[in-house]
Amino acid sequence: MNTDRIPRYWVVVVSKDHIKRGIEGGFIQANHGKPGPLKRLNINDWILCYSPSQTFVGNEPCKAFTAIGKIADDSIFQHKMSENFAPFRRKIEYITCNEAPITTLINNLEFIKNKKSWGYPFRFGFFEINEHDFNIINHAMLP
Repeated sequence: MNTDRIPRYWVVVVSKDHIKRGIEGGFIQANHGKPGPLKRLNINDWILCYSPSQTFVGNEPCKAFTAIGKIADDSIFQHKMSENFAPFRRKIEYITCNEAPITTLINNLEFIKNKKSWGYPFRFGFFEINEHDFNIINHAMLP
């Protein structure tokens, strides 16, 4: 475990109701519980959660960054939610923050190349961003 390495910054796309459960449970889950994205994370990496919708099954928009957290350890684990679904998760330490609407940040974010089609990067569900963009979003979310 190397806690001295330079942290990386990630965005996970997750509905607001799902991230609320993650905050309460101290975990992050990505891309419908697949292990691949979580394997890319290291202890002390930062996660920003972007919620396109209020609920996983609904259509009510949220369009805001809704959580910030830091990867707490090097372990990936499974959690059995039902007989046929045991998603992979990572422990994460969330910090107290406010929601930050994406519309107020678009023009200042480098990972959004086409400002008119700003939603495109979020279609991947999980992606890395640079420190500059993390700091802009983090600043907008801190109380």
